[in-house]
Amino acid sequence: MPTPKIKRSYRKTRYILYKETLIDYKEHFWSFLGSFVGIGILAYVQSIHFSGSDAVYLIGSFGASSVLVYGIIQSPFSQPRNLVGGHVISALVGVTVHKLVPDIMYIAAPLAVSIAIILMQITKTLHPPGGATALIAVIGTEKVKALGYMYVLSPVLSGVLILLLTALIFNNMTSSRSYPNHSTYHKHYHKIRKRFTGK
Repeated sequence: MPTPKIKRSYRKTRYILYKETLIDYKEHFWSFLGSFVGIGILAYVQSIHFSGSDAVYLIGSFGASSVLVYGIIQSPFSQPRNLVGGHVISALVGVTVHKLVPDIMYIAAPLAVSIAIILMQITKTLHPPGGATALIAVIGTEKVKALGYMYVLSPVLSGVLILLLTALIFNNMTSSRSYPNHSTYHKHYHKIRKRFTGK
């Protein structure tokens, strides 16, 4: 006979699985719109300033961040501190490792990711896409590597701030979406919005 604790765990698991299958069209709409605008702005900047196939401004880790900041907005990994801090710390680590170990890929790549993870844990800015940001600094194209520490400011910091600004707008458009989590920003946002719209 299963114990009550096992039964409770089973019921909880069933509820979570059931909840995950529910379709909230409004939620999906705002997730789509936020990520579309955020990545769209970055892609537009990329197309203006950089020609050819070298994606200097539009780095892959921004796509992973978009899943978090527009699709799982209540996650601790999605919060502004984690988004900005995780990427910036990881970018600094990636560039530094590349400068110290420029020609030994099998050392530089794992070292950059591993140090980035540890520093994000220590600073409480853990953001999974940050690992990719560190890795890109090591294995990216020659244009990316040539940026040196400018990589931290642009594309990383400037790109992350664009994603954050877009998230602050689109993740607070309805009463059911509040970002950042556990903050008063959502209330202030709607007060200001009412003043301008009169609604």
